[in-house]
Amino acid sequence: MIYARLVLAAIAAVSAGELAAQRAVEAGDLLRMREVSDPQLSPDGAWVAYTVSTSDTVEDRRDADVWMASWDGRRSVRLTRTPEREHTPRWSPDGRYLAFLSSRDDPHELEQLWVLDRRGGEAERLTDMAGGISDYAWSPDGTRIALIASDPDPDRPVEGQDTTKRRPRPIVVDRFRFKHDNVGYLGEERDHLHLLTLAGRRVEILTPGPYDEYAPSWSPDGRTIAFLSRRRPEYDRDDNWDLYVVAAVPGAEPRQLTTFAGADMDPEWGNRAPSWSPDGKLLAYVQGGRPELLYYGGQKVAVVPVDGGPARVLTGGLDRNVLSPTFSPDGASVLFLLEDDRVYHLARVPAAGGEVERLVGGKRAIEDLSVGRDGRIALTSSTPRQPTEVFSVEGRELRKLSAQNDAWLEQVRLAPVEEISFRSRDGTPIHGFMVKPPGYREGTRYPTILRIHGGPVWQYFHDFANLDWQVFAAQGYVVLGVNPRGSSGRGERFSTAIFAAWGDKDGDDVLAAVDHAVARGIADPGRLGIGGWSYGGILTNQVIARDRRFRAAISGAGQGNALAGYGTDMYVLEYETELGRPWENLKAWKRVSRPFLRADRIVTPTLFVCGQEDWNVPLVNSEQMYQALKSLGRTTELVIYPGESHGIKRPSFVLDRMERYLAWYGEHLDASTTGVEAAGR
Repeated sequence: MIYARLVLAAIAAVSAGELAAQRAVEAGDLLRMREVSDPQLSPDGAWVAYTVSTSDTVEDRRDADVWMASWDGRRSVRLTRTPEREHTPRWSPDGRYLAFLSSRDDPHELEQLWVLDRRGGEAERLTDMAGGISDYAWSPDGTRIALIASDPDPDRPVEGQDTTKRRPRPIVVDRFRFKHDNVGYLGEERDHLHLLTLAGRRVEILTPGPYDEYAPSWSPDGRTIAFLSRRRPEYDRDDNWDLYVVAAVPGAEPRQLTTFAGADMDPEWGNRAPSWSPDGKLLAYVQGGRPELLYYGGQKVAVVPVDGGPARVLTGGLDRNVLSPTFSPDGASVLFLLEDDRVYHLARVPAAGGEVERLVGGKRAIEDLSVGRDGRIALTSSTPRQPTEVFSVEGRELRKLSAQNDAWLEQVRLAPVEEISFRSRDGTPIHGFMVKPPGYREGTRYPTILRIHGGPVWQYFHDFANLDWQVFAAQGYVVLGVNPRGSSGRGERFSTAIFAAWGDKDGDDVLAAVDHAVARGIADPGRLGIGGWSYGGILTNQVIARDRRFRAAISGAGQGNALAGYGTDMYVLEYETELGRPWENLKAWKRVSRPFLRADRIVTPTLFVCGQEDWNVPLVNSEQMYQALKSLGRTTELVIYPGESHGIKRPSFVLDRMERYLAWYGEHLDASTTGVEAAGR
């Protein structure tokens, strides 16, 4: 008994020593994280290739390289190491080659296709497409590659051309949706399906014309390629993506397979390409929700006969979103990622229809998967305490294969992330997370920051995507991450509750989170902060226009006046579907524009932040709100990041933004002082 106590005491001493050796998470850790993505099983199942993205603080840009991990988890090999980004690894069917996309050696920094011979040697460039390549897929026999390549930009100078006297041309706009974030104004260039024959390096176009094509996928016999497109007049006026197939022969006519009025495999969702059944008779894909519900509608796994006939929905009774359906090697079932309340799980459903089975669950977010010929499954996943890594699926458990962030994890002390549940004003159950500062003391109130996610149809998960929560907690804040109505993961009714009513029920829900933390004696009601990005910024503006309890707000890429968004951002279809045309339904537009129209009610010191080239939620929206508060004499500031779009990518700006967050909250919430006793407030 005495010996056991001594052993336990020794273990406790070692654990305490390790804890003391760890440091607090800091803003600079945002640049130390290594992002792991895109797992790809080799044909023999012995290796998993994947992409690792990092911050190059010397060149002040993001970098990416291709790595691979052995199936037994004992070996990790970095395959590329140039200053340019290499990503999207894909194995040749015989496993001899590993292809990837990179802009290395391209004078216009366009992505081209490269290939590595696993027997050794330098990577070899396979293409020189004037518009660059965005996606590709090997044919089953490895002799051809399907490419998605863009038309060349007519304004881009050709190599060797003297540009000193080149005059800019007018930008001519004639499309209904004429701009897109990270692209700019949309011209006549399109993304087409091409065929690269490796013998002779010959590239031929398969789908010329005025349409965009995405996500190529070869039939098992190598004769046909499936892809996504909107091949109809006035396609800009809807999101009616459909599946098509075309013979892998130049001049062949594409054939439409799906006829659902909504989006099938919308490229914006981030799905894998449609998946062929092993016998080549079916394609598995994601069917979107009802088109009148936009992104609020629930997504479903479906299959469609390649030879013609109606599609069959396999998860019609699930009422949960799905992602990346993939046939099992025997064709008996379809594997997919299943979104639920604060999680993403691996699931499957019989190809003939039946009950959905969860294969890998738990409090985690599975982000991507790759299914091998022998049934092996590799995937990427994270939890609140484990950044994204590559795992193998062993029965219903995961076995870790990569260790990209292990060294960093050993250095830092992470605060625990707790689940919270409470009821909103009308009794609706709301779920989310709470992070308390290291060394948190029961009975003491702390300055508290309410963080709101974007979307709005998204949610906070049991993942590692919110490192900023850890940075805030290390500075002495309690952090609340809430999934209000409008969030995904809890069914279509929960998501559609805010349709054309932004800031109402979801505003009630996030305020109820604060009430919950105050009632538990955790949050200091005199030191409350709020903030978010994208729709998180929009809802932040809504909340501070109706509630004055917050002492600091940060509105990132937000909006207060929806009328300023019409025609200046990329969402005209969504606006007209959800709110109607402004001149026909002005009441609805004014309802969601309360932060600007009632700006005089805002007293919270507010920091507005946005990228100068953001065409998702353009800078003009933040400028309007800043100008209104400045006119009213409120405490406010506007920070603009030049050259950045909706997602801030330049490492120095990522760090600067976090430091400004800390400074703004620090100035107005004063987290440096210890919490006050709960009984005293």
